[in-house]
Amino acid sequence: MDSQKSKAFTIKHWAEGDRPREKLLQKGREFLSDAELLAILIGSGSRNESAVEVCKKVLFKAEDNLNELGRFSVKQLMEVKGIGEAKALTIVAALELGRRRRSSEALEKKRISSSASVFELMQPKIGELPHEEFWILYLNNSNKVIQELPLSKGGITGTLVDVRLAYKQALNLGATATILVHNHPSGNLNPSTADKQLTQKFKTAGESLDIKVLDHLIITEKSYFSFADEGLL
Repeated sequence: MDSQKSKAFTIKHWAEGDRPREKLLQKGREFLSDAELLAILIGSGSRNESAVEVCKKVLFKAEDNLNELGRFSVKQLMEVKGIGEAKALTIVAALELGRRRRSSEALEKKRISSSASVFELMQPKIGELPHEEFWILYLNNSNKVIQELPLSKGGITGTLVDVRLAYKQALNLGATATILVHNHPSGNLNPSTADKQLTQKFKTAGESLDIKVLDHLIITEKSYFSFADEGLL
């Protein structure tokens, strides 16, 4: 490929209105595609492709799904031609900041008013994990979250949860209510028999301590199942 043809692939030789950085400055971030935003992050493309073209390949690998892209490792990103370690690290760091921003926004609204508010709080933490985790939220009498605590981390087939330790912490915190939350990496929202049995176990133990189980949520990447909403508590 001659030098003239090679130059055509670099962003600096595009019309100014088509360059991602200039487009962001002149029109605003909402006018940029996902590929253009990623191109600003990585800064440059490969010898034969612009940064935008390289980023289109990155998105194609993630099936144009930013949530899927957020699960990619540095190694997976480096499988795309034109993405080296530095660029892969930049993408991973940027997407992690986005996830933490969403989590922080949810934390600012820590008063639990519905199952949807629990989902907004917990989805960024466990909704996209490849393994199952079981968490408990401890609430005061105003339904404000005192603490969020992971009780168990396990394989994709399930977890083991110690109810006694969970309620010991509830007493230490002076919590008056709890909400149970766990994820289903499979994407299946249907509660298993074990899920129902564990919920009942928590409910029975809580009643003897005058600590209510307000809800139990099963969370996936995009949705949730609420025991309370479905009348299972």
